This record gives sequence, structure tokens and C-alpha cells, in this order.
Amino acid sequence: MASKKIFLFLLLSSFYNVSAQKDGYWDKERATTKEFLVSARDRMTVNTEDLPVGTTEIVYRITLLDKNQEITNSLVSVLKAIPDPTGISQGSAGAVFLMSKISGDDQCTYAIFTSNENAKSYVSDGKIDKACFSQAEPVSKDAKRLSLDKSSCIKENTPVIWFGFESKNWLLSQKIVLEVVPWVDTKLNRGWNQDNKNEIISLCKTSTMAQKMANSDDFCVCILEKIMKQYRYTEFQKLLPIEKNKVYKDFGNLCYKDADISKNVFNDLRTQASVLIQSQQYNEAIQKLATIIGEGKATALDYSSIGYCYILTRQYAKALKFLKEGEKLDDTELTIKLNLAHTYLISDDYSTAKVIYKQYKSQNVSENLSWEDKTKADFEVFKKAGLPSKDFDKVLKLYN
Repeated sequence: MASKKIFLFLLLSSFYNVSAQKDGYWDKERATTKEFLVSARDRMTVNTEDLPVGTTEIVYRITLLDKNQEITNSLVSVLKAIPDPTGISQGSAGAVFLMSKISGDDQCTYAIFTSNENAKSYVSDGKIDKACFSQAEPVSKDAKRLSLDKSSCIKENTPVIWFGFESKNWLLSQKIVLEVVPWVDTKLNRGWNQDNKNEIISLCKTSTMAQKMANSDDFCVCILEKIMKQYRYTEFQKLLPIEKNKVYKDFGNLCYKDADISKNVFNDLRTQASVLIQSQQYNEAIQKLATIIGEGKATALDYSSIGYCYILTRQYAKALKFLKEGEKLDDTELTIKLNLAHTYLISDDYSTAKVIYKQYKSQNVSENLSWEDKTKADFEVFKKAGLPSKDFDKVLKLYN
């Protein structure tokens, strides 16, 4: 029983370790390994190799060597056994694990800078107030991990960092080995930092498609994700303007057809059309509703609404056409039936209109609105719009 519990514990531990792993790699190709001499009581700076795009952490090791000593195991070889930075313990235990097995008797202090200018100032005056990290107590060896989320030394797309050393020897030069290995986040390695993403989102917001939407956030995020998957940022920037426009258009069409986004887009258009109808901007409402119908996403109510707008803009033939199309979608939608009756009535076909008005007079067009009350409300709107009203009273008498 005890062995089963131990096995289960190890299994769960293994699972949590795997799930905690970060998606990236130690970039041994762009690791820094430099061996140099610092004169007694002198200061000097050493810069790292160019850090790759997507560097989110570094591990560094500083070792001071006596004459003829050599590092037995490079920092890169030590890190090979660690799948990602989460495998390096925090605090002193992690430092001991990364330490070189050897060091000399010499000691130095050091500081880390994010600009060459600050590093040069350190060489001349020894001040560390502009350092992002400093080791004030003299050491013969040291090792640490610096990460994007915990250290100001690592920023998005930091190209280089500078290490400044001050010898604590009084008479002789000292030999120092600096090793720096960057951890590269696979996603960030594609160059898509926050500023680059915002650039794409901002351009998307100005597109014709996006401006049709009340809220284009999901649409623009969809385009961004497709661009990020297809291109590195540097690759995308090298495209010609005409090529970029095509990318936006192609991905925009795909995102526009996405089920969730499409649903939100067309709901936004319906909301906009409803507001325009209430403010008597019927031509503008027709444009919104025509977009929905043209994309094949219209409901019977959409056809009813555009028919209503065509009535109020005196386009009776178009009203009749769209209302009959809507009737095919849902023959039980009474707002369509009522608008059909209105169209026949106002276009001087009272006899056809009368049949419809009488057929549904005892029903509701919606849960809380009767056919009769809706007829009366519509007639008031029609009168204010100056539509033909000679038969309105005749229709209302049918209800009595």
C-alpha cells in the first residue's frame, strides 16, 4: 500500500513539473562566454552577445580564476539538464547548483546595466545608482537568474546588457569568466511584443469591415492571431503595402465568417438599425439591414424591418419584395404579415390589405403587443411621415 502511495506521489509530481514547464529553449548558439583580465583596483565593462528576440530570462555565472585554472563545466552544459527556468530553484540553492566547482582567491564586485552609456559612467565614477542589479559584497564566484517579470535588467526585446566589474585586488590583475545563457520564449521569439500587437490592432480598427461594427475587438484580435501564426513580425514588416492589404483582407474575410464573431457583428448591425429606425433615419437603417441580408444571415424579423423602412421611404415595390422573401423564411411571423398589409394599403390595394388585417386582428404580433395596437402605432408614424392615409380609418373599423 505504501509503495502505491509513493508511486502516485511521484506520478503527480512529474505531472506538475511537466505542466509548469515554459514553452521555450536555452539558446546555446547565442550564449556569452568571455574570459578577460581586470587590472588591480580597476573597473571595466563587458557586454553580452546580442540577446535573441523573445528573451524573457537569463542565467549568468561569474567565476574568478587563479593563474592557469580553467572552467571544468560550461554553464551551457549545466543548463542542458534543466528543461526550463522553472527547474532552477529560487534563492541560494539555485545559486549553488549553477556555481562553478572551482574559483580563485581573487574577489570582485559587479553591477549590471541596460545601456552602454550607464556602463561607461560606472567605469569612470564607480557609481551603481543606474544599475539594474549590483553585487556590493566582493565575491569569487556568483550565479543568478534574471527574468522579465522580476528584474528590470530584462525587458521586452532587450538587445544587450552590460556587466561592470571592479577588481578588489591591490597588486595583481585578476582573471574573470563571464557566462550568460538566454532563455527564449517560443511565442515571443516571433517578435510580436505588446507594441507590435497594438500596431496591428490599431490598423484593423480603421478598416472598412471593423468600422461597420459597434465593437470590433474580437474581430481585430482574430486577425492579429492569424497574422501572428502566419508571420514573424520582421517577415510581416517586409511585406509590400499591397501585400499587407491583401493579408488584412483575406484574414478579415475569414474572421468575418467566424461563427461567434459573425453573430456579434450581425447583432451589432441589428442594434444599429433599430436605433436608426427609432430616430427616423430609414435610409441609413436600410444600409445596415441590407448588409445582413446580403451576407445571408437575415432572419424573418430583419426582412420585416427593412420592409418597414422601405414603406416609410415610399419604396413600396421593394418593401413588397423583401417582405415576401421574409415570409418564406417564417410564415408565422406576424410583423411581416402586418407590414405586408401596410404595403398593400398604402400602394392603393385596400382589398388585399383588408384580408390580412381581418385575418390576424385578434392575435398578438409579439408577446405583449396586440395586432390592433401595433396597427394603430404604425398608422401614427405613417401619418407623421406624410404617407397616404385615406384608408386608415376604414382599417381600424375592421377591428370593432
